[in-house]
Amino acid sequence: YLRISDELYLKRLIAGGFEKVYEICKDFRNEGVSTKHNPEFTQMECYWAYADYSDMMWLTENMVAFIAEQALGSTRFTFQGQVVDVTPPWRRWPLRDAIKELAGIDYMQYPTLEALSAEVRRQGLAISPQPTWGKLIDELLGEIVEPTLIQPTFVKDYPIDISPLAKVSPDDPQHVERFEIFVGGLETGNAYSELNDPLAQRERFDQQGLGAKAGDEEAHPMDEDYILALMHGMPPTGGLGVGVDRLAMLLTDQTSIREVILFPHMRSGD
Repeated sequence: YLRISDELYLKRLIAGGFEKVYEICKDFRNEGVSTKHNPEFTQMECYWAYADYSDMMWLTENMVAFIAEQALGSTRFTFQGQVVDVTPPWRRWPLRDAIKELAGIDYMQYPTLEALSAEVRRQGLAISPQPTWGKLIDELLGEIVEPTLIQPTFVKDYPIDISPLAKVSPDDPQHVERFEIFVGGLETGNAYSELNDPLAQRERFDQQGLGAKAGDEEAHPMDEDYILALMHGMPPTGGLGVGVDRLAMLLTDQTSIREVILFPHMRSGD
């Protein structure tokens, strides 16, 4: 199998006693080809024991600012005619608030796929139908919120339905401690406080199985080896994944991922 992420392998190392691990790797996701996505792409993932998603926000904003300073000589650069400033601290915006403000929908008021779909139609939003409630929320984020996020923003606190590996928020059992990174209208990374309870993780995988039956092609499969690793004990951990190609797009002012990878996916010659 080609891996979609090195996440579960790196977290096995955390369970094995390594407290800080990272890898810059090639991942493979059969999600089609677009200006923002190539089936084979480069990702940096890191995991930090005894940290949480707040620590990963601090790490992310300081890391990206350092990279920009080293590559361009400044934490300010122009992307598609707009000045972007990655100087910390970055904006932290709860997902629920972002969708409520920009789409006019408080998704917690519509707790089923049918109810939320009906409200999307009532609002006249051009959103593709989705197989699950969580996927529809994710689509609202991608279509309505993401294009507006030019300055670096952490969109945080995601529904548990679309975050099978993240720890539940102590303040809200319907949401998890997760954030995604948006810069220049591009989603460039994903992070969370890692779920380290093996019984809860098994339940999450089971829920993902139900999503797969409903038609969610991105639902996470059961991973017995990973659950076994959690049973041996994994400390509280913060995890982060950053799309290296998309970061390169931002820093080189390119709108197509084909311009920043050496061997982009090509059509056949016939």
